[in-house]
Amino acid sequence: MDKLRAMQTFVAIVDQGSLSAAARVLDSSLPAVVRTLAALETSLDVRLLNRTTRRIALTEEGRTYLDTCRQILGELQEAEARLAARHEAPSGTLVVTAPVLFGQLHVAPALYRFLRAYPAVKCRLLLNDRVVNLWEEGIDVGIRISPLDDSTLVAQSLGAIRRVVVASPACLAEQGEVTHPRELAGKNCIRSHGGGFGQWRFWEGGREFVVPVDGNLEVSHGLTAVDACLDGMGYGCFLSYQVAAPMADGRLVRVLKNYEGPARPVNIVYPHARLLPSRTRVFVEWMKRELRELRDVPMR
Repeated sequence: MDKLRAMQTFVAIVDQGSLSAAARVLDSSLPAVVRTLAALETSLDVRLLNRTTRRIALTEEGRTYLDTCRQILGELQEAEARLAARHEAPSGTLVVTAPVLFGQLHVAPALYRFLRAYPAVKCRLLLNDRVVNLWEEGIDVGIRISPLDDSTLVAQSLGAIRRVVVASPACLAEQGEVTHPRELAGKNCIRSHGGGFGQWRFWEGGREFVVPVDGNLEVSHGLTAVDACLDGMGYGCFLSYQVAAPMADGRLVRVLKNYEGPARPVNIVYPHARLLPSRTRVFVEWMKRELRELRDVPMR
């Protein structure tokens, strides 16, 4: 038995939902697919799929083996693709998705530079704040700000972000700097959708707690809240990437750092066990370099 071929057949059966559909995708016959699956189960001495006339379902052993197959096949295809890429310039259409604000501030500028470097590539950039299904919506690459819970995707870390509280030097001079989150009571705080409106979350001694905040400004858009904070309107609570630039040049000061919650991972993801075209592979490496400042945010 060709074990790699058998693994490809097993993955195709699961992905396609039936043996007959897998046979069509593999350009094989149904009897050949049935024989391959049976031989694979015999060699492993386990049942991978429970089969009836209407449906198939993974056994517990099948789910475990499926993850292993995807990893092995994906690594093999990646190795072959890297060899082929030595003679292939990136070209064709690349579809990328990212969260709206993160996409505007970080992904889009990096993508513009990528397209200037590889003018034969065309790109569709889809910015939205829902978690899209890359397979179903025909998307090549996604940027995710959350732990990955989809085993059909490959994730490579871009770094991390965390929620931070900041204020302008003028605000601190007027209102005074706080040393504990509960001191925010009575301070003018800019409430925004991304910041949690009237409740900001902090951590102390390994436990989360909530502090109610108030102020004379409430906005529905993150960048408007950042502008208000820069203007000295009050304290603001943002994701670190939203205020990275003004923190770096001193226009905003980070406070209450010892009470920040755990960081959120930022990953670049793409479908598992699929031969990646050169444009996708090069873009992934490009984004890892472009967003390397995110690696300065420690996970804890």
